[in-house]
This record gives sequence, structure tokens and C-alpha cells, in this order.
Amino acid sequence: MRFSRLVFAAAVLSLGLSVLPGQSHAQARDLPDFTELVERVGPAVVNIRTTERARGASNGAGGAPEIDEQMQEFLRRFGIPVPGQRRAPPRGNEGNSDDDQAPQRRGVGSGFVLSADGYVMTNAHVVNGADEVWVTLTDKREFKAKVVGADRRSDVAVLKIEATGLPAVKIGDVGRLKVGEWVMAIGSPFGFDNTVTAGIVSAKARDTGDFLPLIQTDVAINPGNSGGPLLNMRGEVVGINSQIYSQSGGFMGISFAIPIDEAVRVSDQLRGAGRVVRGYIGVAPDDLSKEVAESIGLGKPSGALIRSVTAGGAADKAGIEGGDVITKFDGKAIDKASDLRRVVAGLKPGSKVQVQVFRRGALKDLSLTVGEMPDDAQRRAGEPEAKPNVGAVTALGLQVSDLTDAQKRDLKLRAGVRVEAATGAAARAGLREGDLILAVDNAEVSSVKQFQALMSKAEKAKLINLMVRRDDIVSFVLLRPAR
Repeated sequence: MRFSRLVFAAAVLSLGLSVLPGQSHAQARDLPDFTELVERVGPAVVNIRTTERARGASNGAGGAPEIDEQMQEFLRRFGIPVPGQRRAPPRGNEGNSDDDQAPQRRGVGSGFVLSADGYVMTNAHVVNGADEVWVTLTDKREFKAKVVGADRRSDVAVLKIEATGLPAVKIGDVGRLKVGEWVMAIGSPFGFDNTVTAGIVSAKARDTGDFLPLIQTDVAINPGNSGGPLLNMRGEVVGINSQIYSQSGGFMGISFAIPIDEAVRVSDQLRGAGRVVRGYIGVAPDDLSKEVAESIGLGKPSGALIRSVTAGGAADKAGIEGGDVITKFDGKAIDKASDLRRVVAGLKPGSKVQVQVFRRGALKDLSLTVGEMPDDAQRRAGEPEAKPNVGAVTALGLQVSDLTDAQKRDLKLRAGVRVEAATGAAARAGLREGDLILAVDNAEVSSVKQFQALMSKAEKAKLINLMVRRDDIVSFVLLRPAR
């Protein structure tokens, strides 16, 4: 009896379980059963393979080694270029002598059927750059697919195959999804069709720097799983498996899925117009640190710090400036930079909204008309020129000069001084020649003379907050006076 208990205890530990006081062994063994879900949803999950024409490939001896299709998919997903590599030939085409023109297997991925009339959803990175896309169903039928649309920013793509009466998935409610809830993934990792893995939701709305907040899970996801569904225990799709966190290229216990509600919004636009229209105001927002928030008088680090403003854009026309902190947008509180990006993107171009900004110690309300996000936002660069009239603040290692009227006009500045040299405390703070100092402790700087006066008034025991512009980027630099 003792031996059997030890064996059971070891089995429980190997599953990551524990038997709580008062809990029977039978209860501890009561794990979820995924078999019914797999039978019900599995037929709606598809395998996707893409091909492209080999262009300028080298066939000579001593060339670069071939890359297998799974590694190609992994490298492509993470944007790693592989110049000069010759793709491995597709199965059944090894004898083709015209390698430069033959279709070459490029990658594998997963997807799922959205509707019975042949619409399929997957990741944009699965089909980007492909000359041909093939969709294989669980009954082994294969269809050449048309890419209806692919949105790089959200990593969502919609395909269409000529078929009817297909089994389709049910869309779930992401709002009901809870951290700790069991979830299941079906996909084609490394080309192994209809592989089932399971785990739990580790976090919701995880900000990874992508355009959308992602669902984090510990479901095993590997190259080839991309584009497959993440399912709840009701058999509903709650996400699209999109990426993993890995230092080795393989699964390390952290995977991410695009929330299905966001993906459906994108797919509706792709199906309707072939592209996604988003709001855009022409700013580069950044998160606000606690030290900077305190130094500018905002208190808590809440809001989006505007590092730069696109000339002629919606924000520029509304009077938003570099160094402003946007605290509210269209009535919604902004806690961090990603909040601003997502709120703006969700608005229709032409929408008129109110914006609250924190500028030099005070809140200010502005009216703004939202523009449309361009395909490739252009950034303007301007390099200020030095002026011979130079003043020095030797105690802090700063040497600054006035800006000419022409320079202010070209840089679209009302005021500011240019850093000619930075040593000592200034250099340690990160200042360098060419930086533009726009304000000292929330007071706008109009000249070298005023800058010197403001610096002399600054309390020597405290950090001095400088609003600094470098190229088109505005940031706050905390300068610690020598003691």
C-alpha cells in the first residue's frame, strides 16, 4: 500500500499537481478531457503550405546549404534574412532540372475555417511573400487558396478556397477568458498535421510591443503552429497562435495568441475592402518613467510621452508638441504608450476627438481630427546647425548656443538652445553635441541667457529636468548637479 501511494505521489508531482488537505486522490486525477473538443473542432483546422519561385538561386557546388522548410518558416517569422540560401525542392520534384523556375516549398503553417463557404484565417507572416498558398483539410483534400488580404500590423490574414459545406469554427468571447483557464491548440508544428497541445492561460492583454495586446499561455507552440486556433473548453476559438518567446528557437513554456475579437475585426475589413483602415495622428509615443513623471510635476507615471510629432499631421495641426504627455484621448484614460496607439488605431479617420495633455506643469485640452494611418509612416529628419554665439554652464559641463530664426523655422520650434559640448555631469546624463534643450524644470527656454538663469535657479540638491530634442525625438533628461 505504501509503495502504491508513493507511485501516485510521484505521478502527481510529474503532472505539476498537488493534493490539497481534504481532497481525495480521485479528485486530484480529475483532469480535463480534450477528446470531444478535438473530434468536434479538429476538422475545421487546416494545414497551410506556401511556395515561391526560386529567383537567382545558385546551383553550383560549394554553395550555401539547403534550408529545410520548418527552419525557413521560423527564420521568416522573426525577420532573419538568409541571403544566398537555396530552398529545398518540393517533395516529388527532386528531378526537375529547371531549379530556378520550379516552385519551391517555402514554409508551413496552420489555419482554421471561418465560414462554410471557404474563408480561412491564419497569420499574415505565414503567407507573406508567397507565390502560391495551398490549404489541406483533415480529409486530405487540397485547395489552392487566394489571399483575400493580409495585415502585417496585426499579423492576421484571410484566405479563400473554392469549397462549400466546410466545417467552421465557433468564435468565442475573449472577455470571458480567465487567467488559469484551460486552453487547447491544434496546428501543424514542424509539418505534423493536426497536432493537439494544451495548457492554461498565463496572462491576458500581455503587452509585447506588438500592435495588439496578446494572450499568453503555456501551450506548446512551435514553428508550423502559426495561424492555428487557440480554443477554450467550450470548443470556441479565443485566439490565433502567433508567436513564442524562445532563446533556442523551440518552445520554452511561453507562447502568445492574437485575441480573436481583434482578429475578427481585422478579417471583416480584409474581406470587405482587402485592407485595414486605422486612425493615425502622427506622433511617436513612449512610456513615462516614475522619475520623469515626478520631475515634471505629473506625479504618477501615467500617460504617453510624445517623443516626436509628424509635421503637418493631425497632432501637429491640433497643437500637440514634443514633450507633451497625453493623459486622455477621446475620453479614455491613457496609462502607457501602447494604450494611445490602440485607441487611436481603433478610430475612424475623420473622427473629431478631445485630447488632454500635460505640458509644463499644467493640463491642457485640445481638439483633434483623426487622420488615416499610411502604409509606411515617413519620418522627417532635421539636423540643427551651430551658432557662434555660445554660452557655457561650466559647473554642469554644458556649453550651449542660441538658434537662429531660420533654424527655428526649419525645426518648427518656438524656442530652444543647442548643445555645443557636453562633459562631466551633462555627459553622464547622456547629453551630447547637437541636442536641443527646449525646457528646464517645465520652463520653456528661449535663449542662452535665459537658460543660464534657469540653471542658476535650479536647486542644487535636486535633479534638474531638461526637455531635450534629438533629431525628431523629444525626451526628458535628468541632470544631477555636482555636490
